Amino acid sequence: MHIQSPKGTRDMLPKDSFLWQWIEHTMRKEAALASYLEIRTPVFEYTELFERGVGDTTDIVQKEMYTFLDKGDRSITLKPEGTAGAVRALIENKLYAEPLPVKMYYLNNPIFRYENPQHGRLREHHQFGMECFGVKGPTADAEVIMTVLRILNQLGLRNLSVKINSIGCPVCRPSYHEALRAYLKAHFDELCPQCKERYDRNPLRVLDCKEKSCQVIARNAPSILDHLCEECDTHFEGLQQLLNARQVPISIDPQIVRGLDYYTKTVFEIIMQSPRGEMALCGGGRYDGLVKEIGGPDMPGVGFGIGTERIILELQNQGIEAPTREITTVFIASLGEEGRMPAYQLCMDLRVAGIKADFDHMNRSLKAQFRYADKLGVPYMVIAGGDELQRGTVKIKEMKTGDEKEIPLAEAVSTIKAIITQDQ
Repeated sequence: MHIQSPKGTRDMLPKDSFLWQWIEHTMRKEAALASYLEIRTPVFEYTELFERGVGDTTDIVQKEMYTFLDKGDRSITLKPEGTAGAVRALIENKLYAEPLPVKMYYLNNPIFRYENPQHGRLREHHQFGMECFGVKGPTADAEVIMTVLRILNQLGLRNLSVKINSIGCPVCRPSYHEALRAYLKAHFDELCPQCKERYDRNPLRVLDCKEKSCQVIARNAPSILDHLCEECDTHFEGLQQLLNARQVPISIDPQIVRGLDYYTKTVFEIIMQSPRGEMALCGGGRYDGLVKEIGGPDMPGVGFGIGTERIILELQNQGIEAPTREITTVFIASLGEEGRMPAYQLCMDLRVAGIKADFDHMNRSLKAQFRYADKLGVPYMVIAGGDELQRGTVKIKEMKTGDEKEIPLAEAVSTIKAIITQDQ
């Protein structure tokens, strides 16, 4: 039997690694500029964390989680999103007692969703996310939105805008639930079976349903913006002012509720206009009650998550390539058996000196070594062997110009380093 990767997963091949590293470097740089520090949480958590945090009425909990019993008969779930694990770590390690705000990001975070694999949607994908705890005002909301926009712009993605909404808080949301139920009651028979269950428990979830019949009904649903309390309304107005002050293209979309129960007040999506239509690249929002729900203090929070694979797909669709990279700077070719040990030693010495170097592991002919180095795009070639080696020298060749120079083997490292530095 030919073993293949599981359905909905994908290998990152060596030829693609630099693209991932370029994206990750950009994410790290922009997160650091905003004073966020990295957090790494386990790939799996106790199932209760996601049932309490994400919400048992969500598609994620009801349909998409990879959940199993371990050998101790404990219910374990592979991480379906990043925020709940970050909150659990915040509480368990008492990070809330440190100077506020607590600002953290996660990178290359594996996320598992059991759903039908589609173009750009995998059962295992990787997320970058930022979480800010302790800030009640809208400046933190604006900060995370501005940071992810900067990341996407730094990567070359254009035609970006932000859709924002407020979904209220425990004070004002009940009155909206009443208005929404009153509207949905007239369409109850047209709702999908799952939304009929949501009608009583969490009618807001109906607005996030992916069934077309429910989406048609949701279009004419009453707007939660007409039901906001004074605090939520002031917060939402403040966010708009902060984003407008930076000329961020924003639009208000009352249909955005996000797919997780823990959101309060701000929810947002980063939208990109493309020939294929409007694409949502990133989503996030505020979750002021989540820390308390999971067992910590009453502490506000805001954040987002974005899939690395989704970014890569859009970069490819737009023909955006990562900056060119140099795999190897110097390739040391050996001429004859007597040249192999000097080539090996010189290669190791160059690496110690911080120069990316390689030599022939395959015992190829000199001609084949040149062909191999040419495929690698190596800018410099060093030949060890023959008459030069008997004279205690090696030959260095600049591949672009074809210029060759004979240099003492004993001084090869310093000379090569000087040549490379001069040509940069």
